[in-house]
Amino acid sequence: MKLIGPFKQIIPMTGLSLKGAISDNQLEIIKDGGILIKEGKIRAVGEFTEMLTTVKSNEIETHQLSGDHTCLPGLIDAHTHICFGGSRANDYAMRNSGKTYQEISKAGGGIWDTVTQTRKATKEELVKGIVKRAKRHLANGVTTLEVKSGYGLSIPEELKMLFAIKEANETIATDLVATCLAAHMFPKDYSGNPEAYLEEMVTNLLPILKEENLANRIDAFIEEGAFTPEVIEPYFKKAKDLGFDITVHADQFSTGGSEVAIKHDAISADHLEASTEKEISLLAKSNVISVALPGASLGLGCAFTPARKLLDAGGALAIASDHNPGSAPMGDLLTQAAILGTFQKLSNAEVLAGITVRAAAALNLSDRGQLDTGFLADLSIFHTNDYKEILYNQGNFKPCMVWKKGELVYNKHKH
Repeated sequence: MKLIGPFKQIIPMTGLSLKGAISDNQLEIIKDGGILIKEGKIRAVGEFTEMLTTVKSNEIETHQLSGDHTCLPGLIDAHTHICFGGSRANDYAMRNSGKTYQEISKAGGGIWDTVTQTRKATKEELVKGIVKRAKRHLANGVTTLEVKSGYGLSIPEELKMLFAIKEANETIATDLVATCLAAHMFPKDYSGNPEAYLEEMVTNLLPILKEENLANRIDAFIEEGAFTPEVIEPYFKKAKDLGFDITVHADQFSTGGSEVAIKHDAISADHLEASTEKEISLLAKSNVISVALPGASLGLGCAFTPARKLLDAGGALAIASDHNPGSAPMGDLLTQAAILGTFQKLSNAEVLAGITVRAAAALNLSDRGQLDTGFLADLSIFHTNDYKEILYNQGNFKPCMVWKKGELVYNKHKH
């Protein structure tokens, strides 16, 4: 067993509702606390000196901290695309020079550019890229990271991506949660129609995902220029029948996707920048978690997800980075969450819940996102005596230590 502390503050993120607004006074704050860990899980959270007295023995490994420290659960990024080849720096430059999405695509940019570059990359090159990006996320406190395929858009290439994600997951401390996004866009080189493409994915790709334990989550981009609600519905129905969880790229530029997410009991609907009062009301009444992606708003220069309205309507809100080479290249969850909080007037509690306990729910994971008995000992530790400093610094204040399943996996002072 291990005992870590003392912390000036532990913010366990326990006892919070999954849905609706949260005020900062609802956050439990454990002062001068300690965390007892056994076999990668939290055994107890309490007052440090009391715990130290109780557990003093040779079998307890004590990690006594000096100075001021505040502990949060390990952060969870519930939506990323960090498995890719190449760069889209040219897209970014063109977009900021006033070119439209369509003009960039015609000039050889857009998602298809990344598909082309990802197909050229070997599986080993993809693994190397995932590991590099995941380690950067880990240094920023992110201990669980969702990673999508979707730049392969053929059975062999989607499998190459998903095997790369699986291999990367076996070599790093971070938990990678794979999602199959074979329905990212209709591939330009496919000879049939979108219906035939999706049927091929259902028949020939999805069973392999189950056999090889590559992914338990299916995603699709419902949007003009990608897949329509009508075309995607049979695909989702068959995926659900096969036992997959559903998540949706919804309401990014136009509406329609969130209604499909609700109809198919999706775990989450992500993006939602275009959602109107109608979609907000429907999402709030459903069990679907709304996932705001401020990185895409910052990358594209468009409106933020209406996070405040979703929460006030009683919805569940998670916040993720959308880290991808095209629209969200920054990939800094804490920075983006803090900025979203500023523009949407979110409480510290709402922002922190969005990247911990509510983000865990967006990935259908019930063993993390909180510091409580039985939960994974995933800790993000900051050099401060007041948790409010973390968001106040808008991402400029990074963790000094990160623990994953009870092991110290990042120490700022040794990097």
